Amino acid sequence: MLHGLTGWHLLIVLAVILLLFGAAKLPALAQSVGKSARVFRGEIKAMKEEDAASDAQASPAGVADTRIDGFAADPPSAR
Repeated sequence: MLHGLTGWHLLIVLAVILLLFGAAKLPALAQSVGKSARVFRGEIKAMKEEDAASDAQASPAGVADTRIDGFAADPPSAR
């Protein structure tokens, strides 16, 4: 992926970033990226918790699974 890149290449890239954004704006830029990453991780965690909660509600404990060999069996009629 980084074929042939050395420390000098990284130093040049950092110098270009410093010239583009200026030394005063770099801390604010890094803080903004950090906040965005925290918000993103929080949203991913919330989505996983919602999925786990919906799975727990969808298959409550004590209810037998009516699947036979990966296919759902016909539910009994309510006569």
